[in-house]
Amino acid sequence: MSNKPSSRSRRDFLRQSMVAVPAVTLLGGSTLAQPPNAAASAAGSAYSPRYFTAAEWDFLQSAVDRLIPHNEDGPGAVEAGVPEFIDRQMEDSYGHGGYWYMQGPFAPDAPPTLGYQLRFTPRDLYRTAIADVESWCQKQHGKKFSALSPDERDGVLHQLEKGEIKLEQVPSAAFFTQLLTNTKEGYFADPMYGGNKHMGGWKMIGFPGARADYADWIEQPGKTYPLGPVSIDGEQS
Repeated sequence: MSNKPSSRSRRDFLRQSMVAVPAVTLLGGSTLAQPPNAAASAAGSAYSPRYFTAAEWDFLQSAVDRLIPHNEDGPGAVEAGVPEFIDRQMEDSYGHGGYWYMQGPFAPDAPPTLGYQLRFTPRDLYRTAIADVESWCQKQHGKKFSALSPDERDGVLHQLEKGEIKLEQVPSAAFFTQLLTNTKEGYFADPMYGGNKHMGGWKMIGFPGARADYADWIEQPGKTYPLGPVSIDGEQS
């Protein structure tokens, strides 16, 4: 299936990145959390974070905005509600480490093939790492992260990804990996979980969502899929 995008680069990157996103995320959210109530969903930009403080929320929005910025291909992460998705996850079992093995011993320097090796639950990882990154930005730039220019924010994120920034309590690459993973999940999860608002992420890559039957199109590679996606709660686009 294809929607014939006008620009390949961003769409292809996000489509390829979906390999790392569990299939359940696309329809049911990364943590199987309870969906937000309709009133909160309708609030959109008026959403008030339940877990993150105002300063943390400011950082989160500024960071995911650079990970998936808005362009002609589709909405950016903030527009798609990714910060809201992540905040909701922090208040559910996922955020409390309910889906991870959290018993010691912990081996922060273990190879990536051994999986997550830190003592922090996801919510603790965010809280601790954001504070460390903000402290680093103040020391290096004299500004908080959100006050940096887009290029400077990109630079900080690249350094985190490469592990070049030595944070006080958290390996910077581990935090970046967590942030990027949750950003992808929020961008592609069913809208009922707070992200992928109006199914913008699905429309961009041509994903049909929770339609009951689109088998007729499986054997027609390259042909434009004529129907928009459908969410679990029945929203159509």
